Amino acid sequence: MTFDYDLFVIGAGSGGLAASKRAASYGAKVAIAEYDLVGGTCVIRGCVPKKLMVYASHFPALFNEASGYGWKVGNAELDWEYFITSIDKEVRRLSQLHINFLEKAGVELFSGRATLLDSHTVEVDGRKVTADKILIAVGGRPIKPDLPGMEYGITSNEIFHLKEQPKHIVILGAGYIGTEFACIMRGLGSEVTQITRGEKILNGFDEDVRTEIEEGMTNHGIRLIKNNVVKTVERVTEGFKLTLSGKDQEPIIADVFLVATGRTPNVDGLGLENAGVDVVASSIEGPGYPTTSAIAVNKYSQTNQPNIFAVGDVTDRINLTPVAIGEGRAFADSEFGNNRREFSHETVPTAIFSNPEAATVGLTEAEAREKLGDAVTIFRTRFRPMYYSLPGKQEKTMMKLVVDSNTDKVLGAHMVGDSSAEIIQGVAIAVKMGATKKDFDATVGIHPSSAEEFVTMR
Repeated sequence: MTFDYDLFVIGAGSGGLAASKRAASYGAKVAIAEYDLVGGTCVIRGCVPKKLMVYASHFPALFNEASGYGWKVGNAELDWEYFITSIDKEVRRLSQLHINFLEKAGVELFSGRATLLDSHTVEVDGRKVTADKILIAVGGRPIKPDLPGMEYGITSNEIFHLKEQPKHIVILGAGYIGTEFACIMRGLGSEVTQITRGEKILNGFDEDVRTEIEEGMTNHGIRLIKNNVVKTVERVTEGFKLTLSGKDQEPIIADVFLVATGRTPNVDGLGLENAGVDVVASSIEGPGYPTTSAIAVNKYSQTNQPNIFAVGDVTDRINLTPVAIGEGRAFADSEFGNNRREFSHETVPTAIFSNPEAATVGLTEAEAREKLGDAVTIFRTRFRPMYYSLPGKQEKTMMKLVVDSNTDKVLGAHMVGDSSAEIIQGVAIAVKMGATKKDFDATVGIHPSSAEEFVTMR
């Protein structure tokens, strides 16, 4: 049978872009469809604009700390409109850059929403095309619980387009998105309240990481309300009134509230049923949430339909941009590059761009103990970095190694403090290669630096 394309990709986000360009480099005839700006969540409303906001949120502290080194810094004021507009311009510049990359790679771009008609046919805004193989890479989207007043809340999609800086923002959710934006908005000068339904933020991360971030956030003036959920939201003169579940918890008034309680695979309207593609329940859970689905795939990102594949957040495996890129490239290598391989989901490093920043790779202490019992040795250090000595601030850095005492292998590395992401990225190479604690000990540290503590812990 003759097809219009060797590969048709649905979704021009990180995974879809990586897969389409890699497949085209092998000589495949490739097309990709996107109904929004090219670039996906990461470029448009995720990693990139968020990190720009993170940078901006650090300046007030830097101005303050500069005085400890003798600098005289005048009054500083944030021009919110200029700030938000500048971020939007950069996002659009990057989106156009990705379009240019597609053109250079020879990938045809369809602007519109794509729907599966059968296992080999896709319709985009009324145009039907066929493909030998189809890759679904449509990512995920924020989801709100079905509770009274949630329609008033913004999500991580809309926070980049606020016309005015919130005076008081309430953030619902204890995951990395909610935690990062709590720190961003506090750094930018807003009053911040974060509401969590559990006892601690950042479920799934190492306990020491969770504790250190919470302490830092509290010291920076963020109000954490734990073991509570929002029952109702009402519009009032001052903004919004949030009534919480705690018996003794007073209602909270805020001018903006961010719902960061979960994301779900973006499977609605794809026509998966037309192609017979199987789905599984996604990981989102909590009061007021409907059951949501993710596309089921094997280790090669292949669905139950032999010619249909899926990568990235739509599969709800590890929802990180570099993972989606890695899965997309592994798919292209396997199907078009004569190099059948799977993407490893083991030992994937990640960061939380909170304040304090954190990063991690490998097993948490709890995961290691569940796996090995008492055969786990923990190395930990906590100190004030030299940078804060002259400003007189009590900011702390924590570093931790989780070691298998049977083999001396480093199973996990965790850090909270300045430049955590930059430092753990390098440490992740050693952990991925199976380095032992003796290997760390034999490495000469760079002095004076915080990073040297990873090779001096005893």
